[in-house]
Amino acid sequence: MGREDYSKALKAGRRDYQTRMFRGEKPTLQVLDDILPEKGSYSEVPLGLVQIPIEQIVGTRTAGRSNSFAGNFMPILKEDTEFASKWANLSSIHVDEGIRDPIKAYEYMNKFYVEEGNKRVSVMKYFGVVSIPGNVTRIVPKRTGEKENNIYYEFLDFYQTAPINYIWFSQEGSFAKLQETVGKAAGEMWTDEDLLEFSSIYTRFHAEFAANGGGKLRITPGDAFLAFITLYGYDTITEKTTDELRTLIVKSWEEFVLLQEDQEIELKMKPNQEKKGLLRILLQSGSPKLKTAFIYEKTPGTSAWTYGHELGRLYLEQTFPDELNSVCYENATQDNAEELIEDAIKLGCNLIFTTTPAFVQASVKAAISHPEVRILNCSLNTSHRYIRTYYSRMHEAKFLMGAIAAAMAENDRLAYVADYPIFGSIANINAFALGAKMINPRAQVFLEWSSMKDQDIVEKIKDIHPACISGKDMIIPDEGTRFFGLYHLNDGHPRNLAMPLCHWGRFYEQLIRTIMNGKWKNDDNPSSTKAINYWWGMSSGVIDVVCSQHLPVGTKRLTELLKAAISSELFNPFSGILYSQTGVVTDDPGKVLSPEEIMTIDWLAENIIGSIPKKEELKEHAAPVINQQGVKKKEG
Repeated sequence: MGREDYSKALKAGRRDYQTRMFRGEKPTLQVLDDILPEKGSYSEVPLGLVQIPIEQIVGTRTAGRSNSFAGNFMPILKEDTEFASKWANLSSIHVDEGIRDPIKAYEYMNKFYVEEGNKRVSVMKYFGVVSIPGNVTRIVPKRTGEKENNIYYEFLDFYQTAPINYIWFSQEGSFAKLQETVGKAAGEMWTDEDLLEFSSIYTRFHAEFAANGGGKLRITPGDAFLAFITLYGYDTITEKTTDELRTLIVKSWEEFVLLQEDQEIELKMKPNQEKKGLLRILLQSGSPKLKTAFIYEKTPGTSAWTYGHELGRLYLEQTFPDELNSVCYENATQDNAEELIEDAIKLGCNLIFTTTPAFVQASVKAAISHPEVRILNCSLNTSHRYIRTYYSRMHEAKFLMGAIAAAMAENDRLAYVADYPIFGSIANINAFALGAKMINPRAQVFLEWSSMKDQDIVEKIKDIHPACISGKDMIIPDEGTRFFGLYHLNDGHPRNLAMPLCHWGRFYEQLIRTIMNGKWKNDDNPSSTKAINYWWGMSSGVIDVVCSQHLPVGTKRLTELLKAAISSELFNPFSGILYSQTGVVTDDPGKVLSPEEIMTIDWLAENIIGSIPKKEELKEHAAPVINQQGVKKKEG
């Protein structure tokens, strides 16, 4: 049997050798000595006896034996050589007794290079063994700041809590996210039971992922696994049978495909324009009614955000009385959102809006299970192919608010009260500061967060003594307060100056029209795997600024001029030379930040006094939205 196995392995080796030659690749094993950085730029750490994943053994320590094997570790020397005899003998031993002697290897960047035991590795790779014991020395390079180097150091930190060497990621931050997703605090040690459970579920996932063609994707199995457990929940996945796991993997495949895209999101900056008369013709043709559901995190009576979306739902019913029915679900949570979506589908709803980023996972899971239902989530920079997302370019209105504030301020001090440090909100803050600076170069914006722990916003505002304050965008009717929009304080009493407005009714109306006029499908490019995000602003009529009668005529005229320039896309608030608190963002007077750059801003303008808080500094209720959409504060 040993000679027969060698003959088969030799054919596999020579095929691999030729394939690599045709690709212009090195056809034999990688040599660690050839890729190590110069001496003195790395350190060696003995790990002792380690179970080495066989697929991560990629080469030899020195060049001595590298030319005996193809790049896949299969032999390429003739069958009449001494090497072939020894290989065949090891093959027979493996079949009869099992190879038990550990190899000796070096680990560099989580790849393994054999110093002693190359033929043992070759035989075990031939037989499809998962791992092999080895005495390992880890080679640790110095920090360089490069992406792969950063990922490796994140792996080293993770390895201290969980000695797992068989999972790898292509994106920074993934090891920390894995620790969090499996339910562990940062730095928390894994128990032996934790390690066994993880090994079991990851091994099953890896096998099904590979069987479905995962090796053809430009992502690691670890990338796919992390996305998978993030979507469905680690505890839920551990309870799935192999058949259930296989079914979910197949259904979720577009999510894995999307991970390999450099530009994950296709932004739709304007609604599709309908042809005159076409909508009316379609509506008279007996098309079935749309039944729409809105999933709210709170109630219109307790949340201004929910109130705004409820006004949008009512606007829809008034706009399409004969073509659309709608229902709403209030007080949804991450725990019951999936159940509420399922209930809406059972009621016959074929269009569902989930109105907070916290419900992204529930939305995606429902969309995977019900591909016939259109599901949209109100969030920004969310990359899921199965759903569409939508958000407003509120930063355009905030720029005008900053300009108005600076024009009305008796001093140079302005205050901005923000809620959550998420995608979009940082752009809003900076736009306000840039608008203020345009009118008054000395204007300072004092940034406060309403979601911070142990903080009295009222007292903080008093200490700042601002001339104008930008508070919550709108209020609910029951509050009966004037502390909203942009206001000035007179002896503790607010005098409203302006209010930013997101007209969700118009937003929803134009989304509905893309369905009714048949243009919804036009947004889908069959050859693209990008997620679709509708990000509309003043040019679409969904964002506006309402000015108070207290504003002077000249300030109102200035506001209208700026509004017209933004609406006609003649001016972008994030254009020209821009400075952050730490330095130059762009020094090109003709530069305009791209929509993608604006939505992912993680810096604060130079005239802002304040910072972006960390997750642990925020109140508990902020966690769901921060986990999904939080902008991380960069250190240093």
